[in-house]
Amino acid sequence: MNIAPADYTENHGNYIAFFDLDRTITETISGREFVRYALKEKHLSFTDLIQVLLISMANKFNIVNPLRIINKMVRWIEGMPVETMEKLSYEVFHNALVPSIYSEVPDEIRLHKERNARVVILSSSIAPVCSKIAAHLGFDDVICSELEVENGKYTGRSTGPLCFGHEKVNRLVEYCNRSSIAPENAWYYADSISDLPALKLVGTPVCINPDRKLLKYAGKKGWKINFWH
Repeated sequence: MNIAPADYTENHGNYIAFFDLDRTITETISGREFVRYALKEKHLSFTDLIQVLLISMANKFNIVNPLRIINKMVRWIEGMPVETMEKLSYEVFHNALVPSIYSEVPDEIRLHKERNARVVILSSSIAPVCSKIAAHLGFDDVICSELEVENGKYTGRSTGPLCFGHEKVNRLVEYCNRSSIAPENAWYYADSISDLPALKLVGTPVCINPDRKLLKYAGKKGWKINFWH
């Protein structure tokens, strides 16, 4: 179902199509799957598990800011060897994310690339996961949360601000400036009201299976709303 059909004649050649990852490219949430596989491989303690459950419940009932969850996720991997992260990321990618890619995504990417646009993942998810999805689907670039590594292990800190909320706007603007393309000539595909700052910035916002608040806002603005499967 496509409430407001995308008009690909609006831009041709000199534009960028940005895509969120969780619930936009994939039906599942990469961070949640990462925690699940980390628990399965005994890389999370019982205390960590309790914290995951409590924060997940708080997020469900809008008690906690999603950025806190992302920050917590980063701290959980303190001391994890790069090789372990690579193994976990591949399992999450191969077993959980690839099967949950919306069927419409490859064609959407192809349509933009046929018009010589750049297609870029812009997500709060971590780089080891985003990079695999990008390579699998043929994205040109990735903008996401980067994690600090020292002596072959993750420190539990991010490299710069996590790519969430207004930070996505900063990254989007920076990328457009480097590419000599105005944000008004960019698209952004996203599912959550937390992505509203970036959606409001681009010339063509596209809401994919939007949450209730974003659906209401997008409907008032006449934005493109797609329901993918």
